[in-house]
Amino acid sequence: MSRLIKTDTAGKQRTQLIKAVMITIRELAAKKQIDDEARDMAAFLSLSLTVIHNTVDESVRAWEKRDYWVKADQFRMQWAWSQTVAAKVREAALLNDWGELALLMPEIANKLNTVKLPKSNTVGKPWTGALAELKKRGVADKMAR
Repeated sequence: MSRLIKTDTAGKQRTQLIKAVMITIRELAAKKQIDDEARDMAAFLSLSLTVIHNTVDESVRAWEKRDYWVKADQFRMQWAWSQTVAAKVREAALLNDWGELALLMPEIANKLNTVKLPKSNTVGKPWTGALAELKKRGVADKMAR
C-alpha cells in the first residue's frame, strides 16, 4: 500500500491566507471612503488572522511528535501576535473604529512582509460577506459563554 500525502497542509493554508491578508490591506489602504466593502475587508482581516493563528498548532504538532520542543515553541512565539491583533481588528471592525484599524494595518503588513505579492489582485474578493460572518461568529461566541 502506498503512502498518503496530504497536499493541503496548514503551512500552505497559512501562506494563502497571508497573501489574501496582504492584498486586502493593499486594497483597503487604496480606498478613499468607508463603504460596505471596506467593512467586509476589515472583518476579513480579523477572520483570516484567527485562522492563521489556528493553523500554528496544526503545524507544530509534527515537531512535537519528534520532540522538537524548542522549535515548536519558537514557532508559536513567532505567531502569537496573530491572535491578539485579530481580536483588536475584530473590535475595530465591529465598532467602526477606523482610526484604530489604520494603526493596526501597518503593524500587520510589517509582520507579514516576507511574502511576495503579485502586482494585481489574483485572489479575487475573498472578503465578500466577511462582516456578516464575523457578526454571526460573535453571536455564537456569546451564546457559548
